[in-house]
Amino acid sequence: MTVYYCYDAYCGWCYGFSPVIRRIFEEYRRVLAFEVLSGGMILPEKPQPIGVMAGYIQQAYKVVEERTGIRFGEDWLWHIFHPEESDWFPNSEKPAIAMCVFKDYYPDEGIVFAGELQYALHYEGRDLTDDEAYRHLLEKYKIPEKEFYGKLHHPAYKEKAYDEFALVRQLKVTGFPTVFLQVSESKFYQLARGYTDYATLKKAIDQVLEEK
Repeated sequence: MTVYYCYDAYCGWCYGFSPVIRRIFEEYRRVLAFEVLSGGMILPEKPQPIGVMAGYIQQAYKVVEERTGIRFGEDWLWHIFHPEESDWFPNSEKPAIAMCVFKDYYPDEGIVFAGELQYALHYEGRDLTDDEAYRHLLEKYKIPEKEFYGKLHHPAYKEKAYDEFALVRQLKVTGFPTVFLQVSESKFYQLARGYTDYATLKKAIDQVLEEK
């Protein structure tokens, strides 16, 4: 049985949910498989500056903090409150490709890496469209730099990322985070749609496991 965590690196609610899904992962990893699918939330045909969404985020991030207890970092907030000075053009593609590359090295640790990407963006204020945003994680996880960047720019990994976007659409996901538990080839249970607290998600998992 596999837990599918549909997320996007740019999703603020996913950032708020990351401690919840990480705790669930640590608790159930011996009895369930876990798979992270990137959703492709921001894929503009033409690059759009952060200013396009900054006004909305200026209010929305406070709601995420209040509901989840997570904190957004000053370096990220600077771009949200100074969009006219920011050089950010958000795009979900590169972090999704990075996720596919990372899973080559640590196939069972996607949940952990999703949290790392979200922290890098939302707390440390790293631009995930910039190759340099990933360098500190290569050192941390002892991933060969040349290999990683070669794969990050290889068409095969871009194709993998877009396959994940397509699978998320096929699962009829309309917002992030969304969590499913697959119990057979054709049977999926939706466990969470939008931010869900630990107790609620744990209860949903346990109910399905009891049925099985």
